[in-house]
Amino acid sequence: MAGELTRMTAAELAAAIATGEVSALEVTDAHLARIGEVDDAVHAFLHIAADGARQAARAVDERRAAGEMLGPLAGVPLALKDVFTTIDMPTTCGSAILNGWRPPYDATITRRLRQAGVVILGKTNMDEFAMGSSTENSAFGPSHNPWDLSRVPGGSSGGSAAAVAGFEAPLGIGTDTGGSIRQPAAVCGVVGVKPTYGGPSRYGVVAFASSLDTPGPLARTVLDAALLHETMAGHDPCDSTSVNEPVPPVVAAARQADVSGLTIGVVPELGGEGYQPGVLARFGEAVDLLESLGAKVVEVSCPHFSYALPAYYLIAPSECSSNLARFDAMRYGLRVGDDGTRSADEVMSLTRAQGFGAEVKRRIMLGTYALSSGYYDAYYGKAQQVRTLIIRDFQTAFEQVDVLVSPSTPTTAFPLGERVDDPLAMYVADLCTIPSDLAGNAALSVPCGLAAEDGLPVGLQIMAPVLADDRLYRVGAAVEAALDSRRGHPLLDEAKGLAW
Repeated sequence: MAGELTRMTAAELAAAIATGEVSALEVTDAHLARIGEVDDAVHAFLHIAADGARQAARAVDERRAAGEMLGPLAGVPLALKDVFTTIDMPTTCGSAILNGWRPPYDATITRRLRQAGVVILGKTNMDEFAMGSSTENSAFGPSHNPWDLSRVPGGSSGGSAAAVAGFEAPLGIGTDTGGSIRQPAAVCGVVGVKPTYGGPSRYGVVAFASSLDTPGPLARTVLDAALLHETMAGHDPCDSTSVNEPVPPVVAAARQADVSGLTIGVVPELGGEGYQPGVLARFGEAVDLLESLGAKVVEVSCPHFSYALPAYYLIAPSECSSNLARFDAMRYGLRVGDDGTRSADEVMSLTRAQGFGAEVKRRIMLGTYALSSGYYDAYYGKAQQVRTLIIRDFQTAFEQVDVLVSPSTPTTAFPLGERVDDPLAMYVADLCTIPSDLAGNAALSVPCGLAAEDGLPVGLQIMAPVLADDRLYRVGAAVEAALDSRRGHPLLDEAKGLAW
């Protein structure tokens, strides 16, 4: 029974709990047992909150027994990226500089999950301060892809994606700054969504790049992602960038699963040379599938997308250099060399040298340089101008089409260690996802098959206008339903790896 529970979708689990077929505590225990079986190999979690999860599950069962009306995901377990503050668990951001730190408050999304009766199983591994595309930059060791444990699960939300793909949790939450939800979702064969910027609250999300960071859901089905999206999103007065608009009707759109009458644009700039043949083949099949389902498919050029990668790697490091200045060894976290003989500057320098990893240091230096006197206009200012051109590309495209599509990533999951000494090769993993982060519009990755050359998952990226998140779910659910009916769910039918 425990094995069956971990294979059920979040929607199926919620329905079973609501009818009394199974208790929330039984569901939680099944997933905790699964974590115990496989997480030594996958390393998706940094902290497992077994006691807290069981307590939350019992509370759901008691409230339901008392006749209380509960949310649509009450009793369903979830894996939470370790960048969201949690008053009852450590929040490390994958960094030694915050090892063991316990925040004094919950993030808005953490609080909303608890209020909805979602059971938080624990905190998941991530690239340090969300800087990376492989989860290899974690100070606590890399996570592994459940499809092939010798390969990366993507990043920076690789721990959450691996937990969902490995059936350790039916739901996960990550953050997307340059593709950090969609890229790991694609290489782990799950659904990942970057909502419109400002849709979900950033309050209590430890900042990397404040104009880019966007929390979002990870799940094994489009409907599950939509249910989590509606639970976690909504206006928050604690977040000055929060959008004061209703959450788009994403659950209704996921249930609609129909693309007839829609016009879908293929972006030629996101494909071609440098893309793995198996990725392009599955993408082409997905486009043909959309056309067969009744959508009109056209090619839409977005010429400035080619400059998104260099623009991002000036804007994001610049913002990170400012945000990470708060880690000064004085207020919280690690403190090194404070023996009474050193100045505050010396203690701060020693702490940062020991507490920050190589990638974080690299981005801080890049950002500080780009913002420095004499270089600001040439680098940061120019990158922001490119950002405006990318936004205009999207606006022009969405005057012609309802959504845009592309591969989610240029390649499938690459081997652990292959790119750790080549930052530029690592950055290319986010080639397809960065434009939507710079523009702030919504985007989703949905599995569209396996690459022939390595048998690993490929993701289809769907991009929609700002606050038109529901279009993502409508198209993604249609693709998912068509693929499931034709050859079964790849996660269940063709799974491989020690984690299974």
